[in-house]
Amino acid sequence: MTHFSDRVEQISISGIRKVFEAADEDAINLGLGQPDFPAPNHARRAAIEAIESGKADSYTENKGLLSLREAIADKHRRDQGVDLNPDDVIATAGGSEALHIAIEAHVNEGDEVIIPDPGFVSYDALTKLAGGTPVPVPLREDLTLDPADVEDAITDDTAAFVVNSPGNPTGAVSPPEDIAEFARIADEHDVLCISDEVYEYTVFEGEHRSPIEFADTDNVVVVNSASKLFSMTGWRLGWVYGSSRRIERMIRVHQYVQACASAPAQFAAEAALTGPQDRIDEMTETFRKRRDLVVDGLEDIGLHVPSPKGAFYAMPEVPEGFTQECIDRGVIIVPGEAFGENGRGYARLSYATDTESLRDAIEIMRDAYDAVV
Repeated sequence: MTHFSDRVEQISISGIRKVFEAADEDAINLGLGQPDFPAPNHARRAAIEAIESGKADSYTENKGLLSLREAIADKHRRDQGVDLNPDDVIATAGGSEALHIAIEAHVNEGDEVIIPDPGFVSYDALTKLAGGTPVPVPLREDLTLDPADVEDAITDDTAAFVVNSPGNPTGAVSPPEDIAEFARIADEHDVLCISDEVYEYTVFEGEHRSPIEFADTDNVVVVNSASKLFSMTGWRLGWVYGSSRRIERMIRVHQYVQACASAPAQFAAEAALTGPQDRIDEMTETFRKRRDLVVDGLEDIGLHVPSPKGAFYAMPEVPEGFTQECIDRGVIIVPGEAFGENGRGYARLSYATDTESLRDAIEIMRDAYDAVV
């Protein structure tokens, strides 16, 4: 008799996608984290040229084009001061696959993975698919992850912990001293730190730092992606990097689930990384202005909003019934519990959309708030 695996029965379609796919086409959709900027023209042209010339017709190396991996290594040398060998990089089908192969390569049946709660939905699900046990750690009042709480949660069964700064769904940016502590914890406890850095360039206050800058061992792997850095979500091109021995194990997983990332997307991402970077500052400044508009608007309604210092999400505390009332009125936001039990009482909204829509959404949310309080 056929049956389904216990692992797949532990997970379901994410709350983000449920809300997104149920939305009316006329709704103001603040549920999906997708920049509304076009992909860079030079990235598009590179993909077109690769397709028309036939360069994109064949498999690339499992790890990805060497020229792309060299561009990724150059980016991280420039931004983090990391002496990164291109052979220690794997190009993946978005940051999602990078997370997947990092967890699959390091988590045994019954191992524990410490994750932020609320945190990105994939951390919990991918841990379960690997046969591991997620260990949610509540966030501070400012929605940052406290290194002391991570250290307290470590047991003999801990295989890894996940750090995400700037954060999804919170928009929080961890201070450098916390990032250094995460590296120390990974070193001293001999557990893996998986650092999800896909929102690296979208920082309004503070600075982005990576645990790999501070680590004395190879117990840090970094996940990143062109999706949010260059507004290329649909291209599905991410990467993961770490020490040679860790990459060697992750490539074993990658070669069977993916073989290689999409060739046209690899050419596009290489061009995005090596071409003009002025779009980054433009996007960040635009998101900063939208952040201020949204936070001021929500606070004027009467909601408490931990001020997001990066990414393009706000996570206000909301009264019971508020999220559904917004959805019913045509503004799509995601209930906080979609990101973990400690997200209950919050809602996540993305301000990666145009200003006019955000202003309209705030007025609708004002009516929704008045209807439930």
